[in-house]
Amino acid sequence: MALNAPLRRRAAARTVALDRSLERLPVFRLSDAADDGPLSYTTEAGGRWRVLPGPGDRLPGTFDQDVYVELMRRYQDAGQPADGAMRFTLHAFLRGMGRRVDGRTYEQLRAALGRLERTSFESSGAYVDAAGTPVDGSFSILSSLVIERRWRGYEREQLALFDSVIAAEPGDARVVLSPLVRQSLAARQTVSISLDRYMAMPSPVARRLYRLIEVARSDGCVTWRVALNELRQRLPLSQKYPSHLVRVLAPAHEMLVQGGVLREAAMRQEQREWFIDYVLELSRGRST
Repeated sequence: MALNAPLRRRAAARTVALDRSLERLPVFRLSDAADDGPLSYTTEAGGRWRVLPGPGDRLPGTFDQDVYVELMRRYQDAGQPADGAMRFTLHAFLRGMGRRVDGRTYEQLRAALGRLERTSFESSGAYVDAAGTPVDGSFSILSSLVIERRWRGYEREQLALFDSVIAAEPGDARVVLSPLVRQSLAARQTVSISLDRYMAMPSPVARRLYRLIEVARSDGCVTWRVALNELRQRLPLSQKYPSHLVRVLAPAHEMLVQGGVLREAAMRQEQREWFIDYVLELSRGRST
């Protein structure tokens, strides 16, 4: 699927810094058909990583990863407050994401923010902190979340007439970013993405793959070879067979090439294992 020309011309206009250690690890499900049970991953160094949904909840998904990126943008634009606290209206947040503002998206946003607070990440040497030390412990992206109803003047006057009122949207939110994440951002243990390029890609798989490729770029890679099964786990994707994975990845590769992130993506088999060879675009500001 091709990116339209106006969106491509705006690519790389704004950048957002993301926690490099967290970006290396799987966090968000990219398929609606995926199992909502715990997500597990073992790093090449033997670290273990688990993503555990809150009680009665599901794992963060495609909408949630866009909420996460918008949170990082707002934290950056706020000057990275030391206490990690950010305030915003749900209306303004959805506008910042480029989403339609209506009752359905308000509910989606409330649910996504709740998952980013309740979803627990268990690291046994998988997540590396700002000092370069592998972490053994649990944390979440948001350590605190409060959303309050925004009452209009005439609504306040009517409150006394009702015994109970359902707190519907819109609302004012106050969130606090995890100390581990903000310490990494403060120490510049980060990768940078173009927000406009990210939003120009309609595919959640392309958006996640873009962030993962920027991790490889931050490691000094010009070319990046990754085993197909390793990539499947790090994105993560629920498909397991190479032919199924190719059908999912091929459109994302096309978007990344057209968006100026990749020069080439080639899938190869060596003996019984499949690999993808990525050639990174050297000029990320390309707009043609």
